[in-house]
Amino acid sequence: MKNLLILLLLVGSSQLVMAQQERWKELDDFHGVMSQTFHPAEDGNFKPIMERSGEMAQKASVLKKSKIPAAYNKEGVKQSLAKLAKESKALDKMVQRKKTEAEIKTALFALHDRFHEVMEKCNH
Repeated sequence: MKNLLILLLLVGSSQLVMAQQERWKELDDFHGVMSQTFHPAEDGNFKPIMERSGEMAQKASVLKKSKIPAAYNKEGVKQSLAKLAKESKALDKMVQRKKTEAEIKTALFALHDRFHEVMEKCNH
């Protein structure tokens, strides 16, 4: 019985280590652009999002089409990724149409919330 318990603990901990080591490059790539555009906007600097909205939309599209690693493939992730890609594209169109900073800020902050929704679903 003791040996079985030890075996189960070892298997469980090895799966946890594998999950922690597994990376999702496309998610990391999107997060990089999101962080480099969102945080300046928090301080009123909209230049990064104005310059990189197309890149963010492209990365969201690639993320949506990417293979979801097993450790992240949880209920609702795929649906939230579809929304993230759609909303990223809409934000890019707003930038191209030269909407006001207030409108862009609202859309960017909503997109940031959507990204956190994806992350929460990946971790549950």
